[in-house]
Amino acid sequence: MRLTTAQALVRWLLAQRSEALDGREVPLFPGVFAIFGHGNVLGLGSALEEHRHELPVWRGHTEQGMALAAVGYAKATHRRQVGVVTSSIGPGALNMVTAAGVAHANRLPVLLLPGDTFAGRAPDPVLQQVEHFGDATATVNDAFRAVSRYFDRITRPEQLLATLPQVARVLTDPADCGPVTLALPQDVQAETFDFPEALFEPRVHRVPRPRPDPRALADAAAVLRGAERPLLLLGGGVRYAGAAGRALRFAEEHGLPVTETTAGRTLVPHDHPLHAGPLGITGSASANLLAAEADVVLAVGTRLQDFTTASWTVFSPDVRLVTLNAARFDAVKHGALAVVGDADAGLAELTELLEGWRAGAEWSDRAVAERGRWDAHVDALRAPGTEPATYAQVVGVVNELSRPEDYVMTASGGLPGELIGGWRATGVSTMDVEYGFSCMGYEVAGAWGAAMARPEGVVTTLLGDGSYLMLNSELFSAAFAGHPFVAVVCDNDGYAVIARLQEGQGAAPFNNLYSDCRSRHAEPPRVDFAGHARSLGCVVFAAKTIDELVAAYREARKAAVERRRPAVVVIRTHPATWTEAGAWWEVGVPETLSGSADVAEHKAAQLRYLAP
Repeated sequence: MRLTTAQALVRWLLAQRSEALDGREVPLFPGVFAIFGHGNVLGLGSALEEHRHELPVWRGHTEQGMALAAVGYAKATHRRQVGVVTSSIGPGALNMVTAAGVAHANRLPVLLLPGDTFAGRAPDPVLQQVEHFGDATATVNDAFRAVSRYFDRITRPEQLLATLPQVARVLTDPADCGPVTLALPQDVQAETFDFPEALFEPRVHRVPRPRPDPRALADAAAVLRGAERPLLLLGGGVRYAGAAGRALRFAEEHGLPVTETTAGRTLVPHDHPLHAGPLGITGSASANLLAAEADVVLAVGTRLQDFTTASWTVFSPDVRLVTLNAARFDAVKHGALAVVGDADAGLAELTELLEGWRAGAEWSDRAVAERGRWDAHVDALRAPGTEPATYAQVVGVVNELSRPEDYVMTASGGLPGELIGGWRATGVSTMDVEYGFSCMGYEVAGAWGAAMARPEGVVTTLLGDGSYLMLNSELFSAAFAGHPFVAVVCDNDGYAVIARLQEGQGAAPFNNLYSDCRSRHAEPPRVDFAGHARSLGCVVFAAKTIDELVAAYREARKAAVERRRPAVVVIRTHPATWTEAGAWWEVGVPETLSGSADVAEHKAAQLRYLAP
């Protein structure tokens, strides 16, 4: 078939299918997010227009925002479907680098198709081209190399024959999954080649389930059999493998208390008798207490990020770590006994090797007892009576009114700690806390993607005023396209959680809360978040108290669905009231700071903490 590079790429996208967790066959690439410019409007844009009724194209309003929407889509579909994002060259392309970092850090698939300068170079330098004096082959798209699992620049049409199978491999591989970047020089997009028809034959991609090595499984079983206080830790890999049910049956059969990472939240029903709560800095005191006493930790599908491990202080120094992970890179961390393989298959085979073995009942009973104490603590934090409202109270309202089919999200600031530690699961795999990259603005853009992927329930995203101001344009994108979700905007006058970190380590308050920022005004202006959201096509509700928030959030849920657009709820919140899980986090406290005894004291405490 004689086609342009762009036409061939679009036809290939249409031919790719995926198997969802429930066995349904769905499009691997369900749609394209696009902002057109001179680097992609004629080549790829024309090819997409030819198939506009088969492959939906959604217009974004920032390249970063629409790429983050694609990331949110991938998370909401458990990595079984992949958003495609295209931009022009230069600033349009570079705007997507942050989103690529989000996808890379969180091991989520997204296909980025930035336009590029002319491969033929005849018209160089072109508009928006950055020239490198010592390397004529370099373009701004080389910036994607550091945040892509797979990168290629298509300088000849026939390169697609070799590249596209690798693209599909990375996007669907449980170990290597992440962002793929194909830089598309604008002249090459329009060049033709006689492509074989076989390239466009329908193909169903089924995520492989690699079986662990039997010897590693036997070693892991031996370690677990010798444990007196074993703990099961579930991460995002359990979610993407569809192994939540298997993990719970494993815990029940062997009496293991269960805890979750950030990416693994809502895998376990909140009131399950073995649920110890979420682990780590933003987790729960209950899980952290059990982790400190555990002699063996079986960590399944987690990359063991510092917020989960509390900078590797949440576990006992003598703990034996056993990991089950599809990625060897993650499995070998911290000297663990590594079992490399699929979470579902690995737990099934490990269960057979552990037949007849159970942890002691006294240890198993600790999970529900400690979590009960944590629940009582969260209940006290959620109780009404304080003004302005606290984050814990806001999360409590959303939690109480949510249903099993609903989906909740956040990404940055203080809300991850409130949502991870305080949320009580209403349904399985119904939370997305982007805390791998903690990207401000993901809350809005990712919610747009999640709303597209999950039309059966209400998507609610919680964000602070800082995140809203960082990236709000996709509220209009979602309103224009007709994708409803609810955004709860908590206005606490600045970057409050960083002010907490700053002052909590002895530093002076500076440049985080508006009261500590430089301004030439005696009374600086404030943002009218309600008016701004309304101007972007959203339905808006304002609340001053928790009682008003209950009514506003209930109405927002209804209005979003009925009017097919985002509904924004705005409420003032307290800037310095937080849910504390009682874990430690290592940050760069200065060894010396002129005139600050508090900083020196905190540095000395840190060094004592780190001492052997």
